[in-house]
Amino acid sequence: MSIYRLDRLLAPRSIALVGASPRPGSLGNSVLANLRTAGFPGPLHLVNPRYDEIDGVPVVASLRALPEAPDVAVIAVPAEIVPSVVAEAADTGVAAAIIITAGLGHGPGSLAAACEASARARGLRLVGPNCLGVMVPRARYNATFAARMPAPGDLALVSQSGAIAAAMIEWAVDREIGFSAILSIGDQLDVDFGDCLDALALDPATRAILLYVESIKEARKFMSAARAAARTKPVVVIKAGRHAQAAKAAATHTGALAGADVVYDAAFRRAGLLRVLDLGELFEAAETLGRIRTVKGNRLAILTNGGGIGVLGIDRLIDLGGVPAGISQETRARLDKVLPATWSRANPVDIIGDADPARYAAALDALLADPDNDAVLVMNVETALASATESARVVAERVVAERGRKVNPKPVLTTWIGTDQRVAPIFNDGRVPHYATETEAVRGFMHLVRYREALADLMKTPPSLPAEFSPDVDAARKTVATALADGRAWLDPLEVNAICDAYGIPTTPVVFAATPDEAAARATPWIEDGQAVVVKILSRDIVHKSDVGGVRLGLIGPDAVREAAAAIIANASAARPAARVAGVIVQPMIVRPKARELLVGIADDATFGPVVVFGHGGVGVEVIDDKAVALPPLDLKLARDLIDRTRIARLLGAYRNVPAVPLDQVALVLVRIAQLAADVPELRELDINPLLADETGVLALDMRIAIAPDGTGPGRGHPRFAVRPYPNEWERHTTLADGRALFVRPIRPDDVALVRAFFAHVTAEDLRLRFFAPVKTFSDIFLARYTQIDYARSIALVAIDEASGDMLGSVRLHADANYERGEYAVLVRSDVKSQGVGWLLMSTMLDYARADGLRYVEGQVLRENTVMLAMCRELGFAISDDPDDPNIVMVSRELG
Repeated sequence: MSIYRLDRLLAPRSIALVGASPRPGSLGNSVLANLRTAGFPGPLHLVNPRYDEIDGVPVVASLRALPEAPDVAVIAVPAEIVPSVVAEAADTGVAAAIIITAGLGHGPGSLAAACEASARARGLRLVGPNCLGVMVPRARYNATFAARMPAPGDLALVSQSGAIAAAMIEWAVDREIGFSAILSIGDQLDVDFGDCLDALALDPATRAILLYVESIKEARKFMSAARAAARTKPVVVIKAGRHAQAAKAAATHTGALAGADVVYDAAFRRAGLLRVLDLGELFEAAETLGRIRTVKGNRLAILTNGGGIGVLGIDRLIDLGGVPAGISQETRARLDKVLPATWSRANPVDIIGDADPARYAAALDALLADPDNDAVLVMNVETALASATESARVVAERVVAERGRKVNPKPVLTTWIGTDQRVAPIFNDGRVPHYATETEAVRGFMHLVRYREALADLMKTPPSLPAEFSPDVDAARKTVATALADGRAWLDPLEVNAICDAYGIPTTPVVFAATPDEAAARATPWIEDGQAVVVKILSRDIVHKSDVGGVRLGLIGPDAVREAAAAIIANASAARPAARVAGVIVQPMIVRPKARELLVGIADDATFGPVVVFGHGGVGVEVIDDKAVALPPLDLKLARDLIDRTRIARLLGAYRNVPAVPLDQVALVLVRIAQLAADVPELRELDINPLLADETGVLALDMRIAIAPDGTGPGRGHPRFAVRPYPNEWERHTTLADGRALFVRPIRPDDVALVRAFFAHVTAEDLRLRFFAPVKTFSDIFLARYTQIDYARSIALVAIDEASGDMLGSVRLHADANYERGEYAVLVRSDVKSQGVGWLLMSTMLDYARADGLRYVEGQVLRENTVMLAMCRELGFAISDDPDDPNIVMVSRELG
């Protein structure tokens, strides 16, 4: 349901507290006290059949007894009563209910299930159960049992844990950090992380979002909401349960290596979220993001009165991937004039232990003016020679002054070792971030850097895939369908090779032999060519061949092949009497002495669905434990990022007499298997181990594929992908009335050059009609946003002239968070208007919206754009005036 009615949850006009109590220490009394103390300005109704009044305030017996339905009902009653209260709230038209009560259970037949059924039937939104509640300080709204409420601010917190939320509140009050909203969502019976992210991403009062996550319910919904939010504001996440074991054992090396936490990490990375590992880091992120808006780069200058502590800060900065800033010649000369001759003349800028406030001020002014740094960390160790408090006051004054002079002031962070608590009020008053240690301060700085880098990564244009990458999807699906019809869970080696051929994955030739004599005969051509061969057992019931003595290597004569085949069949039959043994397969022995052994595969995660795994391969794969995971689909950039996150990546370059591996070929294999997973939802696990890689390219030596029925059928995209893949089912070849052949397809992230050329053929007037304002240039960031869309919520269809390859037009459709309405926009190249391109794009967009489940398509059109309005009328859109702007017309069509 996403943001449906969440506006009433976060800004209620009236509240009812069900379970209000006069008894000190009770849940109902604590929540009541907080609602009163916060000063909620709207009607506050108390509900409890046991009382007529509480502290002079009338109490009613039920929600039905109220004169009108409140926007929010806060439920603090015993667990067994909660379902009836929720049903009553739903029946009376309450918009949202906050269930603070715990102990409702889980699953069918539970109290929680009864609540969910009642709420869903009437559109009642539920927060909880088992939660701290909801708090919006600027609205004087505190429906929690927290001890205190922080001041209004621009940080938001969404936490599965009430205890974590309470701890963050206490920390924030002490540090004078303000919050725009705090939502404790407990068991996520209804309102979940995706809903909260969607709401907070649109909230102008929220500048950064903090998440405490234990589990994600709907992966695709979460990923869509997280990706959208992270493009507009920092989202910091802490995930508990990092070392929990996987829920089930996996049969392949790939599956065994893809543990639950590494998949969460991959999901957060793909969405552009900043992950922290403990509460300390979360507090540091809140301290930094609550005081500083942005940082331009990763170069940090450290100003200190103690050289040792400054060096520790530099060490930590380098550890975390930051860059110690240089000092420009001009700044060095300026510092020479105001500092003792013994100052360090380098970063860290050590201004000596007797530094007084004036020296701090002069040095800070110089560093703030230096273009060679992006931020300054000011450190102090108190001595008997100068006042730490007065130095703090001067630094805070300088930071406030800098903020007043510049629109984007240079960030300043502070660490007063041992005196942080004493000087905290000074820094809090100036909204200067302060930390107890140099490590905390440097990590705080790096949170800003990481967000900037993550945002930049989201905006990068990936390289185009090779034109020859055109997989034979039908052949792969047919191979899998045949195996499933046979009741099998694994493809045999011959079928695996057929899949490799269909997707262009280089592999060794393989032939089947039913008997030892046939194996000798099939091996002869390779042997005569001077190659040794490999013989392996072929049984659809045996996955790990070496476990049953089912592999023989380096065979160099027909007799050796015959003997090996007979022994392999005998070994397998003895070890697994029930196994169906079809015979053996024969392959040439591959010898690449300088090849690196890699692991490439697909694993199936219970939460996020298929994930791509890459790492160090070979027989010691689990012991070496060098792997990284990414969510598919992948492009070449994402594949390269995945490779770079492993230790084996350093061995793929050239060293000594070992030539470098062509990395794009490794990356392309990752892209190909990710596409295979997208095209064939029945694929459950895929394991290539090893994938040999050397200067000549890559070669899959051993590959296994597990399958299972999917039930959704081909052509609808992968239902279990957390990131919806490119919807190739919406590719269309069509012809205009004049005979011109067009290719209509969804836009791709690598279409930047195509789109840039398209805009060059659109007149300034047509651009104004499309964007409602004059447009002179299109920045790289704009073009990245234009081409990189979330297919789970948006579609952009482009029409391409098949003869010239030029883009002739584009239509975009963006669904709201409730996935009920979609807003469209269309633009056609100025020199091909009135030739049917716009009509074709609009018609295809309406077909897409209908097929994807939207109920309405709507848009805004300038009143003077008569051509667009005429087309809308012909396509069945209703036309109405915009009540807020007489120059704009609203167009809307209901989809049948």
